[in-house]
Amino acid sequence: MKSIWLIHDIDHDLSQRGMVMGIVNVTPDSFSDGGRFLDTGRAVEHALKLISEGADILDIGGESTRPGAEPVEAAEELRRVLPVIRAVRSETKTLISIDTMKASVARAAVEAGADIINDVTGLRGDPAMLRTACECDAGLVIMHMSGTPQTMQKLPQYDDVVREVQTYFEARLHSLENAGISRERIVLDPGFGFGKTLGHNISLMRSLPELSVSGRPILVGVSRKSMIGRLLESEELEDRDWPTVALTAHARELGARVVRVHDVKPNVYAMRMAEAILG
Repeated sequence: MKSIWLIHDIDHDLSQRGMVMGIVNVTPDSFSDGGRFLDTGRAVEHALKLISEGADILDIGGESTRPGAEPVEAAEELRRVLPVIRAVRSETKTLISIDTMKASVARAAVEAGADIINDVTGLRGDPAMLRTACECDAGLVIMHMSGTPQTMQKLPQYDDVVREVQTYFEARLHSLENAGISRERIVLDPGFGFGKTLGHNISLMRSLPELSVSGRPILVGVSRKSMIGRLLESEELEDRDWPTVALTAHARELGARVVRVHDVKPNVYAMRMAEAILG
């Protein structure tokens, strides 16, 4: 069965070749690289480096969504991301994703050249986001999150995390389709680490094939996350890079079509090797 992602009325076939999404955090406080790329010039340089390493998508964000992160005003978020998006778009045709919960930021980013809206709230956080999505033809990433970044890790509980994420995806697809958004525009993200314990994250990883509701592609974002550190019993971020690569290969084998990572090159290699073995 074909796995198509419709972006700007162009079909991107993920059936045989998945995509690697490189992370560009234009923030002072992201958990992994907060502050390193807050400067526009350094952020653009980093983005172009990720493209040279094989990134299919650049995910540019101006507000941290790590547990407990403080909200950022829309004006500040726009000040951070728009110059980066414009500069990157002037240099490359590589797909650009805007990682935001705000409709005004998503709209301005798409107008500046972004191709995808990646909203950790699943288009639910800002009442205007649904209209923004309806009025453009950008690809969409719909993520599952319990609570908000400020509250999500305060004793998250599920009777059956896999079934509840499935049900959420089914409901969101139905709601968005009723609003006039084609399902082909949507990729689903289980939201590893967003309102989940270590046990919940492991259950979701084991059950990735079950999460592809209506055949929609699955995006996996586990790069450098605390779940890896806890399993390895290490607080060092650099210890999480190669385990991320292992998870990329495993997730692709289980059917994931997009992985969101900090370190692009080894994860591209891992995905391509897994695809070669899968045939």
